Amino acid sequence: MGEEKTVAQNRKARHDYSIEDSFEAGIVLTGTEIKSVRAGKVSLAEAYARIENGEAWLIGANIAPWETGNRFNHEPKRPRKLLLHGDQILALQTRTRAKGLTLIPLKMYITSRGLAKLEVGLGRGKQRHDRRRDIAERDARREVDRAIAEARRNR
Repeated sequence: MGEEKTVAQNRKARHDYSIEDSFEAGIVLTGTEIKSVRAGKVSLAEAYARIENGEAWLIGANIAPWETGNRFNHEPKRPRKLLLHGDQILALQTRTRAKGLTLIPLKMYITSRGLAKLEVGLGRGKQRHDRRRDIAERDARREVDRAIAEARRNR
């Protein structure tokens, strides 16, 4: 197909949540918003997604105003509609209500056709001990990698 360009990533999402599933969603943007997205002026740090009245919405994402925009420039943190299939919205709605899962924006990217897409993850919040376990596993893996690299150097 083609190359996609990642414009924003939510780094804390995988740290704070265990992601069970992810979906690709389109985003409804205005003219100045897509220009800012293509320039990479996006922050997903405090963003989340919600399903209301059978529609998916991205809330709290910050798309910086376009510098050369005029009075028609957009509101940086306005709610933006996500484009998903009806059956996907229904499935997400039932899973978030029944199982206590949350919709978390993971990354925003531009497709090879120039369209803005959002990867939305379905995740469960991690407890403090889960985060500690992840950190311990990461440190152990790093130690093993270091030992292997040291052994290769000393051959």
